[in-house]
Amino acid sequence: MTAQQDFGAMTCEPCRGGIPPMDREMARSYLVQVPGWSLRESPDRLERDFTFANFREAQDFAMRVGDLCEAEGHHAEIRYGWGHCTVSFWTHKINGLHANDFIMAAKVNGLADAPYVPASQSMGDVSPTARS
Repeated sequence: MTAQQDFGAMTCEPCRGGIPPMDREMARSYLVQVPGWSLRESPDRLERDFTFANFREAQDFAMRVGDLCEAEGHHAEIRYGWGHCTVSFWTHKINGLHANDFIMAAKVNGLADAPYVPASQSMGDVSPTARS
């Protein structure tokens, strides 16, 4: 895989382990294709903070990221609270970065760029407080 791949159009390939994690030089070359993400250490991982107008928007985004992770079979560390959501990716089997982490970061960027739709409208929530 070259640094010029369109990560957002790719799907994750199962990582079976037994391979070395991506070195930081290659990770930096891939990082330019996932704007807003940064490299963190211990373990090497991708991380991005997203901001929102309130708790509900942050929670809805966290749920959408979780749904994407389930669909791709590559799971994130997701932390959220009032007005913020932090998403981290690394490949646990190799305790570091793999191309799959960049694929997921690009896909999460696509979610963040999409117009906000409240969960009450997108998931058919009929609770009395959903439309207040």
